Amino acid sequence: MYHLIPERAQDVYEVEALFDLSFAPGREALSSYRLRDDVAPVAALNTVARDADGILAGAVRYWPVLTGGQPSLLLGPIAVHPTRQGEGLAGQLMRHSLVAAAARGWLRVMLVGDAPYYQRFGFTRLDHVVMPPPTNPERVLGRALAGDAWVGVTGPVTRWPEARAFPD
Repeated sequence: MYHLIPERAQDVYEVEALFDLSFAPGREALSSYRLRDDVAPVAALNTVARDADGILAGAVRYWPVLTGGQPSLLLGPIAVHPTRQGEGLAGQLMRHSLVAAAARGWLRVMLVGDAPYYQRFGFTRLDHVVMPPPTNPERVLGRALAGDAWVGVTGPVTRWPEARAFPD
């Protein structure tokens, strides 16, 4: 059993080590990281999973972006420690954090990932949304958290303006 709790300031280095372990070297060179540079994450949605002994087993983070000028969440990274994979923990983190995002008033969430995996969580391809290059457009996925929140949202994904407040 895992405890899903908000990420705290003291978790940052441990979570970053998990992401380093889980992803290829150079992960921070991806275009999605350019959208995160010098932008505060949506701390209320960043979640860690710890086992009964308090050991970090997984984590997910969210970042605010503008999609065609509309507020959106950029999900990621999400990772589960290699020794804990196959237990459904990524799904627990995903479902828990998406419910929390909707409860905080966010309308839409997007990510860059494998459609066959993320479809089970309600994500579909965003054909009219453009991530910064060199992102593969087939990997740009989104999910509405309320109604048809993606209907009519088209155009580039851009950095969140520093002075703009989050919807929550």
